[in-house]
Amino acid sequence: MSTTSAPTLSPLNSVHTELGALFTDFAGWNMPVRYSSELAEHKAVRETAGLFDLSHMGEIFVSGPEAGLALDHAFVGNLSAVKVGRARYTMLCHDTGGVLDDLVVYRLAENEFLVVANASNVAVVAAELRDRSHGFGAEVVDRSAEYALIAVQGPASAAILGAVCEADLDALKYYASVPAVLTGPGGQRHELLLARTGYTGEDGFELYVAANEAPAVWAILTGAGAPHGLLPAGLACRDTLRLEAGMPLYGNELSVASTPFEANLGRVVKFEKPGGFVGRAALEKRRDAIEADGAEKVLVGLRGEGRRAPRAGYRVLDSEGEAIGEVTSGALSPTLGHPIALAYVPPAFAEPGTTLAVDIRGTSAGVEVVTTPFYKRT
Repeated sequence: MSTTSAPTLSPLNSVHTELGALFTDFAGWNMPVRYSSELAEHKAVRETAGLFDLSHMGEIFVSGPEAGLALDHAFVGNLSAVKVGRARYTMLCHDTGGVLDDLVVYRLAENEFLVVANASNVAVVAAELRDRSHGFGAEVVDRSAEYALIAVQGPASAAILGAVCEADLDALKYYASVPAVLTGPGGQRHELLLARTGYTGEDGFELYVAANEAPAVWAILTGAGAPHGLLPAGLACRDTLRLEAGMPLYGNELSVASTPFEANLGRVVKFEKPGGFVGRAALEKRRDAIEADGAEKVLVGLRGEGRRAPRAGYRVLDSEGEAIGEVTSGALSPTLGHPIALAYVPPAFAEPGTTLAVDIRGTSAGVEVVTTPFYKRT
């Protein structure tokens, strides 16, 4: 008898069904992978705007007089230094230095923080935060089930939000958040947390709303976005968008098997902050070893030719055809029109301009090491 549990449904599941979405199981959630055309959705985000359901992400609140100190101990970043209304990208590391999750932490008030975890890691992050907060004046509460997360991403996102949101968007900086009210027909008013954050490489906003209000908020945004060409967008185009922007994905570029340094994200580790933090000794050892002898592997960008794209798990080859690394993410870039990929290779092969190859189902396809991001908005 199968013991497989049914996937968790987003608060917007019925909306996606009505829109004719194609669904996929993502970290135990039944989420829309696309609605019509992945390419059309990708193009909308780059040129106008896309509307995403990200309700699979986790919302964990940490509050109390020592909440900031508890997060400093739990994460590699200096979260107690974040100002109220701002956010910080950080990582939760194992005591071996390996990455358990990469996250965004918002400081909502002097003694209150919102930790947003990747869907596959919510339980791990919540458990680790509770354990690591022991002894601090801080309370950890996983409120993921209470929230939906909706994102509007793209050049027209500010115009769309500006038409229906009571907030000063011009004053809202990147990686900042503010309590706001979304207004709709018939005097609808929906209180939410509005953040200028995203995972697409475009200007955009993420809206944290009560789960039961999500369908109404989605409808308001759909109406406001119609004149701008807003399209509902699924997880498939979200992945190609983040790849073009050179953004890492947990489970692909990041894992407990490697530290932030191999992924070129050593900057998020704040050794200078007061006090210790979980993983500090291992990360200091890894940092010192890399400075002395170099890293065993580093994350690089690869550009290919033609239409066949490297995929995660494909072998990277040197000029002699010997395997030297592995692709972590790859796709045919809808924006650029050629294959792109992220891969781990030894530092000797990481210089931009280096010619390598990828084994694509038995065929050696030439690639060139390039700097990332592959795409950057002007």
